[in-house]
Amino acid sequence: MTEPTAPLTARNFPSAEEEARQAQKTPYGGPESAYRLAFADDRFLLREELRPVRMQLELLKPELIQQEQGITSTIVIFGSARVLPEDAARAQLAAAAPADRPRAEVALAMSRYYEEARRFSALVAEKSRHLKTPLYVVTGGGPGIMEAGNRGSHEVGGKSIGLNIVLPHEQAPNPYITPELCFQFHYFALRKMHFLMRSIALVCFPGGFGTLDELFETMTLVQTGKSRRRPILLFGRAFWEKLINFQHLVDTGMISAGDLALFQFVETAEEAWDFLAQHYGAELQPEGGAA
Repeated sequence: MTEPTAPLTARNFPSAEEEARQAQKTPYGGPESAYRLAFADDRFLLREELRPVRMQLELLKPELIQQEQGITSTIVIFGSARVLPEDAARAQLAAAAPADRPRAEVALAMSRYYEEARRFSALVAEKSRHLKTPLYVVTGGGPGIMEAGNRGSHEVGGKSIGLNIVLPHEQAPNPYITPELCFQFHYFALRKMHFLMRSIALVCFPGGFGTLDELFETMTLVQTGKSRRRPILLFGRAFWEKLINFQHLVDTGMISAGDLALFQFVETAEEAWDFLAQHYGAELQPEGGAA
């Protein structure tokens, strides 16, 4: 009896990767040639008619990679790209011309949110390291509050995720994202979907239009029952209540009084973590029960 030449689980057909490599060895025609394999042909994949395929790829790539990395639960940090670290804000204030000092003083005051986001992310990484289901911080991958979120996790040896978006002013990934978890999106809608797919909480720091878009889409999905209810923590009551008169929405009948329970104000990293620990109870206790 002859020995089998391949294991029982061997592939019966070459992989797409193998075929693509083989095709590169046998080029045909010039740039106008249609001979390239469809899945290796950038010009074909970027055709207007292929938008549904590109959207599916943008859904699948982060999904499959996070599955491979064992990531099932995340905490999303939203916030402005413009908030500076405290040291940078102090340096900016020190160098500011008299006419620019008021704005620099505001930037220094707002820098506390960078430091709280950084501390909160470090807390998440440290507190959840020994959980049965570890938690990973996910941000939009850019500067400001996003950088602080990735940075805090990185500084204590944790992994974190960055969901970058292609923008006209070239948002570059911040240097603290775990490289294998740094993604780039073309479609805002799919990026926002990935923010929420694994999230057990949303922690929202002060921000502008993008932050408000992400916050209100999340609250709308929860309010309408399209997404399961989860903690939504707003850092800085003074900022949020000056920006949005939530009670006015109730008083004018635009939302119900119960909708105010969709979110919670917090001021510090510890207060935010304690709220999550209380909300999820034993699920946020390390294996073995030690705090």
